[in-house]
Amino acid sequence: MAELGRGAASIIYLVQDLKSKQVWALKHVVKETAKDLRFIEQAEREFEVASKLDHPVIRKIFKVLKKKQNLLSVSDLWLVMEVVDGASLEREPPNTFESAAAIFEQVARGMAYMHSQGYVHADMKPNNIIVDDEGTCKVIDLGQSCKIGTVKERIQGTPDYIAPEQVHRRAITEKTDIYNLGATMYWALTRQFVPTALTAAKSDSLVSHKDDRLMERPKRPQEHNSRVPDMFDKLIMDCVEIDAGKRPRTMLDVADKLNFIYAKLLAEQELRRSGMLPKFGEAPKDPGPAAKPAAGPKAIGATDTGAKSHGDSVDMGIDEIGDLPNFDSFDEDPDAETELPGSNGKRPS
Repeated sequence: MAELGRGAASIIYLVQDLKSKQVWALKHVVKETAKDLRFIEQAEREFEVASKLDHPVIRKIFKVLKKKQNLLSVSDLWLVMEVVDGASLEREPPNTFESAAAIFEQVARGMAYMHSQGYVHADMKPNNIIVDDEGTCKVIDLGQSCKIGTVKERIQGTPDYIAPEQVHRRAITEKTDIYNLGATMYWALTRQFVPTALTAAKSDSLVSHKDDRLMERPKRPQEHNSRVPDMFDKLIMDCVEIDAGKRPRTMLDVADKLNFIYAKLLAEQELRRSGMLPKFGEAPKDPGPAAKPAAGPKAIGATDTGAKSHGDSVDMGIDEIGDLPNFDSFDEDPDAETELPGSNGKRPS
């Protein structure tokens, strides 16, 4: 019916079964050279993992079809997938902290389910979260997914979101997804990337990317965007701890904290509507000298920058900055020196 988009070695089409009229997304992966074999293997792994999962947040893959070049080699592979209608967070990031908390809670619960089945996603990033007009999420691209505890032979992940253990080829665990999600939330609330062990290699800081103790720590989200709520700021910093042991215990813990943040923000929204908290752009009413309260912390959303607001929600306060760079997933070529890939724009769904 139509071409939805292209990847490094794949094309995704919108197709329809002529008998049932069912519409699918069809991913076609082609092996043109020997090095393309990893794309075939990645698609096979994506189907293997997806076939064992059944959760509304995780994109379903229903069937895999293969064309063999010979008895041992596959030249073409097709994945019959659920059509996901929406835009990636990279293309359309959340405008309010309420919507961000709601989106990331959904993602965290989907990931917690995945962990309960023995798998990690291992490539969580804004481009792999699709959100529809109703705010419902889908997590896509299970190509880097693996069983909990896997030690990979190659560095795989996305440089701006990759966890230290992925770069250092240590065991991939639930804590890896927590770091990847934390880095994703960091970007969504600040439009800045956390420093990672792999991006350190761009500046030839070889010591810092090989030794966890010397890795650059990220600034708090509030240092980039002063309107980030305190609880959100702390949760993100906990998630992107370099030491996996200091990150939240489970993804369910992350989801529960996001649920609490969301509820707290909604409660504050009602207080603003009732006049008990000032709306953005308004100074608190002065009750007079006798009842004037002592100076204290700013109300949620208060800012010295005059940032615009979206209704009564807690506005991110981030100005329009145009297209944002984002690395594609990185799969280290064992036959070449490690090299950071560039951005290729938007990912189809």
